[in-house]
Amino acid sequence: MIKSSTLRQSGFSLIEIMVVIVIIGLLIGIVAPNVIGRADEARVQKVQADFKAIQTALKMYRLDNFVYPTTEQGLQALVTRPSSAPVPRNWKSYLESLPMDPWGKPYLYVSPGESHDYDIYTLGADGISGGEGVNADIGVWDAALGGE
Repeated sequence: MIKSSTLRQSGFSLIEIMVVIVIIGLLIGIVAPNVIGRADEARVQKVQADFKAIQTALKMYRLDNFVYPTTEQGLQALVTRPSSAPVPRNWKSYLESLPMDPWGKPYLYVSPGESHDYDIYTLGADGISGGEGVNADIGVWDAALGGE
C-alpha cells in the first residue's frame, strides 16, 4: 500500500505557465513587426522585378512595331496580337503571360504616360488611387524603381 504522504503531483504551477506566456508574448512582439515589414518589402521588390520585365517587353514591342501599345490595347498586347489600330506589323509574343501585382490585381498601363512614353503602375494593397505605406501607388515613374 502506498502512503498518501509519498504521492506527489507533478506539473507546472500557474506562475510558471504565466512566465512562459509572457516570454512568448515578448518574443512575438519583437519578431512579428520585423517579419511583417519584410513581407511588405518583398512585395515592393516583386513590383520592381515585374516592371523591369514589362519594360523590356515594351521596348522589344516598340523595336519591332515602331510604337508602344496604346492604352486601349494595354499590356495584353505583349501576350496576344492586338486587333485594334494601330495593328502591329511585326508582332511577336513578348510575354508568356501578364504578371499580377503582389495583391492579385493586374498592373495598369497608360500610353502615352503623363511624363514618359508610357506609365505602368499599381494602386497598392487597397486598390484605390493614393494612399501611404502598403496602400501607396507604385509606378515606373518612381525614382526608386528606376523609372525612365
